[in-house]
Amino acid sequence: MSESSAVRVRGLTKRYRGNAAVDGVDLDIPRGEIFALLGPNGAGKTTTVEILEGYRDRDSGEVSVLGEDPQRAGRRWRCGIGIVLQDVSDLSELTVRETVRHFARYYPNPRDPDEVIATVGLTEKARSRVSTLSGGQRRRVDVAVGIVGNPTLLFLDEPTTGFDPQARRHFWELIRSLAAENGTTVLLTTHYLEEAENLADRVAIIASGQIVADGDPATLGGRAEARASVSWMEEGEHRSREVDDPGALIAELTARHGGAVPGLTVTRPSLEDIYLDLIGSGKS
Repeated sequence: MSESSAVRVRGLTKRYRGNAAVDGVDLDIPRGEIFALLGPNGAGKTTTVEILEGYRDRDSGEVSVLGEDPQRAGRRWRCGIGIVLQDVSDLSELTVRETVRHFARYYPNPRDPDEVIATVGLTEKARSRVSTLSGGQRRRVDVAVGIVGNPTLLFLDEPTTGFDPQARRHFWELIRSLAAENGTTVLLTTHYLEEAENLADRVAIIASGQIVADGDPATLGGRAEARASVSWMEEGEHRSREVDDPGALIAELTARHGGAVPGLTVTRPSLEDIYLDLIGSGKS
């Protein structure tokens, strides 16, 4: 495995009662990348991530996470990963500081708990019981617990479920800073397409146990080359046209209107459009 690679998967398969939950998945995640794995419920997303975390055995295929096979890796390897689950049971009667310090004791080289609390923006709440925090603040505690062991690789499972828009964007800033300042590799699963587009360096979509697309969110599934929809107002009416080259049409409209074109917009398929198309094309 390359030193630049945090995760390398080849031909991963997992079956339940003869049905393939994961059917020949290949993945490569470079170190320091924020990588989003997207897919509908039952697509094989959770099974794949649990195999990478070492919590589920595979049937076949090759898996290397931080240079080791999760199926056989020991405690030292596990100390290199952090996990923030979608639903966690916390020690709600402890304070934020007590909770983070408690989990820090499980690791050989943890980060300073107070530094971690500051990183997730909870210094002012350090002496507050976890049970008194808002949903967004409790999620920050979850992240603090996930990173206090100073992980090289962080798994985030639906991290902003239930967040309001402002809290979600604050959380994105936190995850970006972890990757930028600490070089932490992040593997994110989310149902929020906007989250994947804003946060991830790269996205893979899994459907029916297979990866159906993998790439930059801006170009995934041929998105950048897709036909553009050009809309404008003319003679009091809304008009639109789908074209391969919007520049030529815009030049024509600009000349016709003698300058600015009223109501002019140019749009290409959104990540959600591409996602819905791709999961519909997965094998059933």
